[in-house]
Amino acid sequence: MRVLFTGGTGKAGRHVVPWLAAKGHRVLNLDKVPLRHPGVPDLIADITDSGQMFNAMQAYAHGDEIEDGRGHRPFDAVVHFAAIPALNIAPDNETYRVNVMGTYNVIEAAVKTGIRKIIIASSETTYGVCFSDGVVDPKVLPLEEDYDIDPMDSYGMSKKVNEATARSFQRRSGADIYALRIGNVIEPHEYATVFPPLAADPGRRRRITFSYIDARDLGQIVDLCLRKDGLGFQVFNACNDTNSVPQTNEELLKRFFPNVQLSRPVGPHESLLSNAKIREVLGFREQHDWRRELGQG
Repeated sequence: MRVLFTGGTGKAGRHVVPWLAAKGHRVLNLDKVPLRHPGVPDLIADITDSGQMFNAMQAYAHGDEIEDGRGHRPFDAVVHFAAIPALNIAPDNETYRVNVMGTYNVIEAAVKTGIRKIIIASSETTYGVCFSDGVVDPKVLPLEEDYDIDPMDSYGMSKKVNEATARSFQRRSGADIYALRIGNVIEPHEYATVFPPLAADPGRRRRITFSYIDARDLGQIVDLCLRKDGLGFQVFNACNDTNSVPQTNEELLKRFFPNVQLSRPVGPHESLLSNAKIREVLGFREQHDWRRELGQG
């Protein structure tokens, strides 16, 4: 597929873009900073500029497309990851403006130029635990896609609004628009430093309900979304199968969430940010469990 990928230079994108390219997709990376990955051209653009987004939707994906005489054409799909990526990076109003208007501009331009597959990066922060003020319990565990998301921070709020925007444009256009509630992204080089301290101090992962997503496994999820047609508007949690800490759920729930009810039984190490839907609907099979990455399993 010809894929316009926004934000491919970011922490997640710089692993997802190479994954998609390796799977045979022709990817154009749209970002304010070039990725410079072999075989993936860069288009420098600003998602908060609607005109630039409309223009980008019919850009040449690769330089050789200028040779075939077919002119500019819409992409087969848009993957939208570009954003201010977390709380406290920019002032709250700027985080909200860039993320909300940027996403509106990208989806509007894609839909109005006839693109029928759009994937956007939402966030686990929509569940209202990660960036909430104070120590906050979820209403129920595990966290699944039908949860009544209720963030109180500007970043989580922006992602909740983006899901509503995506749903509205899907209803208007009939295109497939999938929102990925992406967990804490772990790059390959981070395993050696992030995971070992968690054996003694799992509480540092409480705000993300102990979950994680390997950046390469996220690439697989995006590829599966590109290949799965006909689902309309969908939300998927994008995370790995298990928690990021060695303690069992019995211990974690008793210690960190003693007042939170379970909606169903969970496995001993099953991720409390559930990825059951992407496994069942998309066929996701993780390839990078943290224990194997550290040679522990």
